[in-house]
Amino acid sequence: MKMRIFGLGLVLLLGLLNSCGDFNKIVKSTDYEFKYKKAIELYKDGEFAKAGTLLHDLVSIFRGTSRADKVYYYYAKSLMGQKDYMMAGHYFNTLLKDFANSEYVEESQFLYGYCFYMLTPNPRLDQSVTKKAIDALQLYINLYPYSERVDECNRLISELEEKLVMKSYYNAKLYFDLENYKAAVVALSNSLEDFPDSKYREELMFMLLKSKYLLAVNSVEDKKKERLSYALDEYFAFIDEFPDSKYKKEVEKFHETTAKLLNYDENKVK
Repeated sequence: MKMRIFGLGLVLLLGLLNSCGDFNKIVKSTDYEFKYKKAIELYKDGEFAKAGTLLHDLVSIFRGTSRADKVYYYYAKSLMGQKDYMMAGHYFNTLLKDFANSEYVEESQFLYGYCFYMLTPNPRLDQSVTKKAIDALQLYINLYPYSERVDECNRLISELEEKLVMKSYYNAKLYFDLENYKAAVVALSNSLEDFPDSKYREELMFMLLKSKYLLAVNSVEDKKKERLSYALDEYFAFIDEFPDSKYKKEVEKFHETTAKLLNYDENKVK
């Protein structure tokens, strides 16, 4: 039994070595037509690393020929198959710039944006790539408004925009958590302005109100009255939009203290 297993393993090893040897011969071959044909076959068989190795060599060989765009296209897709989205995006972009009339332009435009999509990081990190992905996918929609990929582009863009919303929320909340209320007021206001329909809107508005309130009550005397007025305005904006908020008890305490400090008489404004 052990001999049979050993024999089978030896056969598989010899087959693997033979296969590697055959591939090395293709890599070293100067028959570029043969190399090109094998590269496409390997790509279609899902052998993306091997296909990419051959196509990388062929990019310069086929430059200036009628098949240059096809080599770029399959090389970029081979890189995608290896999850090297940065380099894949680079080659899709090169194809778009250098081969404007290629049959692969439309798909490459989509895949260029998709590569950026795949490179987008966790929402807590810098979102520059996310913005590039949105721009690239939106450009695809603008260029090909009747494409069957438009719905997918819109879905991806919505997902990417949610990352921007979350990043904005985390940035603003960080200042609030650090008790840097002056910076928090700016960041929270910007977040609400940039993303008025944010799912975090109630929490953001509460943090903005609390930041303005705490900034006011801890202010030097010559700034206190003005800042208390801002906090009071923020209270009315919050309670008008969220009359049954889970933060209502705390918000009412802010209002009570602020009104007392301002000698605010609600009867005068009714």
